[in-house]
Amino acid sequence: MEVDEQIKVFKEFIEQNYYPQLLEAVRKGQPYLVLDFAELIKFNTEICEETLEHPEELLKAAELAVKEFDLPQKISKFNIRLRNLPESQKVAISEIRSKHLTKFIWSEGIVRQKSDVRPHVTTAKFECPSCGNILNVFQLDKKYKEPSRCGCGRKGKFKEISKELVDGQGLVLEESPDDLESSQPKRINVFLKDDLVSPISERRSGPGSRAKVYGWVSEVPITLKTGGQSTKYDLILEANYIEPLQEDFFDVAISEQEMDEIIKIAKHPSVLNLLSQSLAPSIYGHDKVKEALTLQLVGGCRKIHPDGVVTRGDIHVLLIGDPGSGKSQLLKRISKIAPKARFTSGKGATAAGLTASVVKDEFLGGWSLEAGTLVLANQGFAIIDEMDKMGKEDRSALHEALEQQTVSISKANIQATLRCETTVLAAANPKFGRFDPYDLVASQIDLPPTLINRFDLIFPIKDLPNREKDELTASFILKLHKDPKLAVSEIPNAILKKYFAYVRQKVNPKMTDAAIEELKEYYISMRNSGAGDEGGIKSVPITARQLEALVRLSEAAAKVRLAKTVTKKDAQKAIELIDYCLNQIAKDTETGKIDIDRLGGKLTATQRSGIGTIKEIINALEEQMGTKTIPQESVMEIAQQKNISPDKVDEILEKLRRSGDIFEPKKGFIQRL
Repeated sequence: MEVDEQIKVFKEFIEQNYYPQLLEAVRKGQPYLVLDFAELIKFNTEICEETLEHPEELLKAAELAVKEFDLPQKISKFNIRLRNLPESQKVAISEIRSKHLTKFIWSEGIVRQKSDVRPHVTTAKFECPSCGNILNVFQLDKKYKEPSRCGCGRKGKFKEISKELVDGQGLVLEESPDDLESSQPKRINVFLKDDLVSPISERRSGPGSRAKVYGWVSEVPITLKTGGQSTKYDLILEANYIEPLQEDFFDVAISEQEMDEIIKIAKHPSVLNLLSQSLAPSIYGHDKVKEALTLQLVGGCRKIHPDGVVTRGDIHVLLIGDPGSGKSQLLKRISKIAPKARFTSGKGATAAGLTASVVKDEFLGGWSLEAGTLVLANQGFAIIDEMDKMGKEDRSALHEALEQQTVSISKANIQATLRCETTVLAAANPKFGRFDPYDLVASQIDLPPTLINRFDLIFPIKDLPNREKDELTASFILKLHKDPKLAVSEIPNAILKKYFAYVRQKVNPKMTDAAIEELKEYYISMRNSGAGDEGGIKSVPITARQLEALVRLSEAAAKVRLAKTVTKKDAQKAIELIDYCLNQIAKDTETGKIDIDRLGGKLTATQRSGIGTIKEIINALEEQMGTKTIPQESVMEIAQQKNISPDKVDEILEKLRRSGDIFEPKKGFIQRL
């Protein structure tokens, strides 16, 4: 087809189908028009075939066709964008080969990096000093090109008159790991120019978002260090149109038959039990943990308040257990069932790899932002094993991601906040390898208290010898070794994944008054159950964070049944799980009361209360004796009258010495600093 004919076909097509849109785009000052390729096929198949073979030439013809229209205002530059290419043109990033060069293809993946927008020269005009001739030079390579000679025979330096610039930006597109079995996801550089780098598309294609890119593959020459050109070329995808994909679980298509199965599961009388049994059939016991993980997979409801405050709906779970108690197995299994899950292990994870990093951009120069695990698992699951093996600085990166669900980064010249609405499931070992049942949990977990506090549910998995339990566990494991097919879940994996995807996406239950009353009752009774002795400090059994966790868990319990409202029964399920966790980890052995400080701090309320009493005794003795140096024996005598044993007094005085509150001017005497 001749060029004139191509222009004619495009002109007719736009006139028949897109004339109002074209006028609107010109009126708004938009230098582009998006055409539907499926419509073009219906109009003329021959031009479509040519477009797929030689996209650059044909799109130039389409641009010329637009300029032939009698438009209200003159346009110098206009781009035609094509979308909705046939499925046959889809090429996975790892399958792009040299045969795809200059062909119109499309591919989809996750945006990993994004460079700054920089102007690029497309053409430059030069004047010949001898004859005044104007020379046009197209700038297609990376290197700026000047004319070598003029028509009049002159060689050497030419005077540059003007150059035409366009905005350019680079993306790095990576294959989605869900589409791969186990190989490493491949990447390709994508070059965007003109209106594709407008602020609107800028927001839609940030690192971590999924995108469909239409364009053609070009080769980029590689310059060697010696200055020569390499025989190897780099591939780059020149984008014609970029379409952001809605990132959600609904990449999973659910057929009518599967929908019936989902409803059938939800109507089961003990649906939570059924799901938790199917969760990890090859792991014996841990019923409470499996229930909690089922609720985590379902999730609560995310709420946005009128003042802009967002309450997260994701339930974070932390499993701390003795080695060999099946934690990693559970995590691996969840990563297979959870929709959009990313698995990472502590020792191999850094702060940059988990949140986001700023990397030097090889492609366009400058710096660009690269998204990490938590950002890429946005709207999905981040599963972190061996969390205690991570470095301190790396763990601190999780604080903001867990509660605010964003990742802020300020490095080099980049300040950005990325979304990470991610559910975190983490596992860790106790500090000394095994749990000491008599010591504080916080001092046994090598994690900062502020981070522990952000988890809704914390399960200590203790591996204590118990004849009956051990017998059942052993026979279960050995039977599995004899016949691995015994570990079959009642619900097939594919249905399980689709069930969780559907429930997370579509079900949004509202709280009922009965459920609110139940949670309120529990919260108030727990808050006030921590009353200490006369004059002592009250222990704090539960904080507002646990109340929010209760709401999320009760919403999840309702979602499991595909219910529209959260009932009293759902609230009771949430209370049961939170109560179980608090009793396991936050019970003060001295008073038998629950004290959240056992979990979140190094001192319990009982110890804090003892310290307060001793400080008061020291103050009183100072006034009484009229001196700052006080005999230790006097302190012990008064403390004994207040039921504090001499050993306890020694322990408290040692703590005060270490914290720098008191010192010992001479043996047997103490003085306040």
